Order: sequence, then C-alpha cells, then structure tokens
Amino acid sequence: MTAPQAIALQVNGERVEAHVLPRINLADFLREHLKLTGTHVGCEHGVCGACTVRVNGEIVRSCLMLAVQANEAVVETIEGLSDSGEISDLQEAFRARNALQCGYCTPAMLITAQELLKVEAEPDRDQIREHLSGNYCRCTGYQAIVDAVEATAKARKNKAPRNRDAGRAP
Repeated sequence: MTAPQAIALQVNGERVEAHVLPRINLADFLREHLKLTGTHVGCEHGVCGACTVRVNGEIVRSCLMLAVQANEAVVETIEGLSDSGEISDLQEAFRARNALQCGYCTPAMLITAQELLKVEAEPDRDQIREHLSGNYCRCTGYQAIVDAVEATAKARKNKAPRNRDAGRAP
C-alpha cells in the first residue's frame, strides 16, 4: 500500500496542508477533503470541463491533475472566485440571461469565460463559442451562455476607465 504524501498549497487564498494518497486527483481532494463542491466531476477524462479550476493562474481540468502535483501551487475554485467578487458580473449576466439550468456546468463555464475575458476584452461570438467548447452543457444549448459572456464583455468595456489623455497631441 502506498503511503500518503504531505502537500501544502494555497486554495482560495488560504494555506492548506494535508496528507493525501498519491493517486487522489485534485478534483476529489477539493471536493472530499476541503468540501469545495463547486468543482464538479463529470467524465473523469478531462473532456466535459466540469472540473475546471485555476492552478497558478491557468485553468486546468482538476480530474486530470493529481493533488500531489498541486503541491506549493495556488489553486482557485469557483467558491474563491465568487467570494472575491471577480466574477460577480458574469454570475449576474448568467442569471439575467437564464444561462444556467441544472447548474452542473455553470462553475466551470464561469471560470472558463473569465479566463477568456482576461485575455480578450471584447471577444466575438465565435471566439466565445470556441473558448467554451471544452465545457459541455446538456441543458441550455449554449446560446444564453454566449449571450451572457458577450454582454459581460460589453459591460466591462463600458465601465473601463477612459484615458484622459486620449486624443491629445503630445
């Protein structure tokens, strides 16, 4: 039998230390050991996207990453992004446009959409669809999700501070 290994990581801004079996994946560690159940497990093959989290700023499929691989990493789950307010506008747009039904895919959709909006301030609908294509939704048909992401991008653009020196000659 394999002995548990010590890991230490930062999850949603809090340091976590634990002993885990080397075979436990990050999704199960988050759900079972830390009770962060917003990270869902769907296919367990990295295909459906339900287990999406951020590790060191990059989105990953937590069902494909072992918890021991996250040792000394910074992990952000939907709970952390929600509590920080980082995605509050996306959450509101999803609610307003009925972009969630059963809610199973919603946490990963929000994390993935936020990643897109961080790198592309105003993506077009095709870019949104492409970026979200690794996240399966069996209920909505995706239209409302794309609408919500597009609306959030436009709202963020309108809220962006204007450069007071724009248009002035040097």
